[in-house]
Amino acid sequence: MIRIISFLVLIGALALGVAWLADRPGDVVVAWQGWRIETSTMVLAAAVVAAMIVLALLFSILRAILRSPYVLRRHLHRRRGERAYEAISRGLIAIGAGDLGAARKHAAEAKRMAPSEPLALLLDAQHAQLAGDSNAADGAFRAMAGRADTKALGLHGLFVEARRRGDHLSAHAFAEEAARENPSLGWAGKAVLEFRCLTGDWAGALALLEGNKRSIDKDNYNRQRAVMLTARAQALEDSDRDSAKSYALEAAKLAPDLVPAAALAGRMLAEGGELRKAARLINKAWEARPHPDLAQVFSDLRFGDTARDRLKRIEALAKKVPDHIESALALARASLDAQEFAKARAALASYLEAPSKRVALLMAELERAEHSDEGRAREWIARAVNAPPDPTWTADSHVSDRWLPVSPAGRLDAFEWRAPLSGIAPPVIEQASSPSPPALPVSEQKIEGLAETPPAVIEADTVPPSRRRGAPDQPKAEAVIPLIHVPDDPGPDAAPIEENEPRADTQSSGWRKMFE
Repeated sequence: MIRIISFLVLIGALALGVAWLADRPGDVVVAWQGWRIETSTMVLAAAVVAAMIVLALLFSILRAILRSPYVLRRHLHRRRGERAYEAISRGLIAIGAGDLGAARKHAAEAKRMAPSEPLALLLDAQHAQLAGDSNAADGAFRAMAGRADTKALGLHGLFVEARRRGDHLSAHAFAEEAARENPSLGWAGKAVLEFRCLTGDWAGALALLEGNKRSIDKDNYNRQRAVMLTARAQALEDSDRDSAKSYALEAAKLAPDLVPAAALAGRMLAEGGELRKAARLINKAWEARPHPDLAQVFSDLRFGDTARDRLKRIEALAKKVPDHIESALALARASLDAQEFAKARAALASYLEAPSKRVALLMAELERAEHSDEGRAREWIARAVNAPPDPTWTADSHVSDRWLPVSPAGRLDAFEWRAPLSGIAPPVIEQASSPSPPALPVSEQKIEGLAETPPAVIEADTVPPSRRRGAPDQPKAEAVIPLIHVPDDPGPDAAPIEENEPRADTQSSGWRKMFE
């Protein structure tokens, strides 16, 4: 609205000016070089305006002629850029879709159209990786690493390629360079940290963690620092016990549920005579995460105590978490050592229906100690062979008998206290629509291979392809891992075999029956 009003005001002003000049005609006389020109004021004004318009047109034409090479060059450059952008876009889409032929075509076109464009270099490297050409990918990433605007991306690509071919020294060098150039790069800091942890350079790892403190949330920072301090304390335990004790105490303070830190700190405090402080630390860690190492340290808190004294301490500790199996196992172990067999049986009573290996072995030891019953002890040992595995330190499909700060794959704080197969999807046995003999159990090779198999559904070999996962309208059974039960193991509660009955090795049952 303002523009319209302004336009109307301007038009009105021009009209008034023209009317004012028309009402006041005048003469204009120009004498120059013998020439005499006489005209009115309006005619002269019109001539001046016309001359200005002609001059403007001539200037525009001349300027267009002079600028035509630049305009043509800019037009061709823009067209070439549009074609290169289209080739890069289609090439990246083809790489995402896994179309190697289209990716190769568009990568070549982008390289021809815009060889120095960062996205063209990225497309070339991505195509080489998709094609499995590590040399070409390495060359493309090196070209990017040589430029200031793509150096971080090039170093990351070189780091990935070096790790793929197993060149850990080169990978570490690329990560170190990237971390120096840009300390905020998460992958570089993580890679350098993993390398220092793998090589046992805990002082360097702690320094790097401290430098990246601002980019890590508080909980992760405390946890990682506690793990590194625990590892450093373990490394210095034999050479510098004072420093090791200090590191272990700080780690237990940062992460009270970190069992190795609490166990080490409690043991070193007890050795130094600080029994109350050690007991408080172990109690706090036990309430957060019961563990047999904590129970062992708490049991041996005071040197020279009798078995009954240790039992009293374990009873107090077990009351902190009464419904946990570790409390029952610790109480049963201490009761057995103190010859309190009734307490040991009572502690394990609720876990005898489906005992774990440790429960079954404790029951076997209890039968020997209390009744000298070798037969029932053997029955419990036989049950332990096929019992579910107990928790152990597990990380990246690796099992360790003790806690380690770094997994073999290089991950910090990867070891967890859990059953070895608890984090892996079990196989699914499809339910048949008609009665049929039970399928053979999964072979040992498949169960061992679960550690390296991604968490996916594993079809049983005995199921036809038409009835496997994904077939429509087929009922499925619950996911189970069938266990092999000992045929001639009746269990500890089975009735004894009469002497006049034939032995298992003379009748068609037991192990022989599996081959009939």
